[in-house]
Amino acid sequence: MSDLEFGGMSIKEVEIDGKYKQPQPHWFELYAQPCVAELLGSALFIFIGCASVIENVDSTGRLQPALAHGLALGLIIAILGNISGGHFNPAVSLAAWLIGGLNIMLLIPYWISQLCGGLIGAGLAKVWKSANDRYINATGAAFTSITDDGQIPSALVGEIVMTMFLVLAVCMGAINEKTSSPLAPFCIGFTVTADILAGGAISGACMNPARAFGPALVANYWDYHWVYWVGPMVASLLAGALIRLLIGDRKIRLLLK
Repeated sequence: MSDLEFGGMSIKEVEIDGKYKQPQPHWFELYAQPCVAELLGSALFIFIGCASVIENVDSTGRLQPALAHGLALGLIIAILGNISGGHFNPAVSLAAWLIGGLNIMLLIPYWISQLCGGLIGAGLAKVWKSANDRYINATGAAFTSITDDGQIPSALVGEIVMTMFLVLAVCMGAINEKTSSPLAPFCIGFTVTADILAGGAISGACMNPARAFGPALVANYWDYHWVYWVGPMVASLLAGALIRLLIGDRKIRLLLK
């Protein structure tokens, strides 16, 4: 025969019968591994973030934490992004689900993994620096920028705008096919750096409930903590709606396809 034979069938016949198909991913790769990646990535990112705030010195101002947060996030997304999507942020996961970039079955597990990662990262920072006065002075890297009720409107608006910028960078740079880029991890990291430099003095530029939750729990500092949940989640809903209705590609956009 002209075709190579094995087991009484030729390669051509096997291909026609559809015997050779791409193997289906294991359930571990579909559900467990992404959550592990989100846990690990969130822990590493928030540890570096907390350490940069605790070790910050007056001469560098916001530059040190801005660079540390942005570089760490970009590198971690580059390393783990192909496993989980590289969210490390409940607001990003919510927006990714809204535009069809995340299975609904993974949304709550992602949130749990990110919050637990934030707790681990903040806990490691405390163990590392608990004997240092800087840890106490920095309130364990919890967000302390808001000191009275009069600052809430500006801080809340700042968190919404800055988080929306970050979520758009993630969704448009990594999920939306028309605008996706291999440079997305570092674009996302630079977005975080820019946000912290621009708005760090107003609200602390959290943009991430997991980044706020871990240090708040470890340091037991809960003043105005709700701002760092409401702001990012509202921004996520707004960004998701904007992409779904107006700027997403044909696959994502709901109207005027």
